[in-house]
Amino acid sequence: MLRGISPLLSPDLLAVLCRMGHGDEVVFADAHFPAESLGPRCLRADGLRIADLLDAVLPLFVLDDFVEDPVVMMAPVEGDRADPEVASAYREALGRHALDSPPISFIDRFAFYGRAAGAYAVVATGDTAKYGNVLLKKGVTPCRG
Repeated sequence: MLRGISPLLSPDLLAVLCRMGHGDEVVFADAHFPAESLGPRCLRADGLRIADLLDAVLPLFVLDDFVEDPVVMMAPVEGDRADPEVASAYREALGRHALDSPPISFIDRFAFYGRAAGAYAVVATGDTAKYGNVLLKKGVTPCRG
């Protein structure tokens, strides 16, 4: 255990977050997402909810402020609906830890799959909320003088 770091963060996830560079993306995927078949590193976080992981990750992770969409979710397929409480819970976590973050952007399912395939890593969670997938783009961690 480390002080100040959530016990939800595995050593593997901490290592991945540390190794990511500016502009790299990480996907926190719901239990329905094809995380293993997309190609990038896949880490398992079975049993964990994405909103809880965001609360654990965001104190350690700077979002990219050079792009319009550092936080992206999968939009519902036409004719389907997402639970608005999912995005609301993510927005609350962002508000607690990334105060200047822009609104969450939404892209269609296949565009999201494309972004996920090019991501640095996909974290497969146990979250069963439909359309719960979220992508974060890493920014520059400020240096201390």
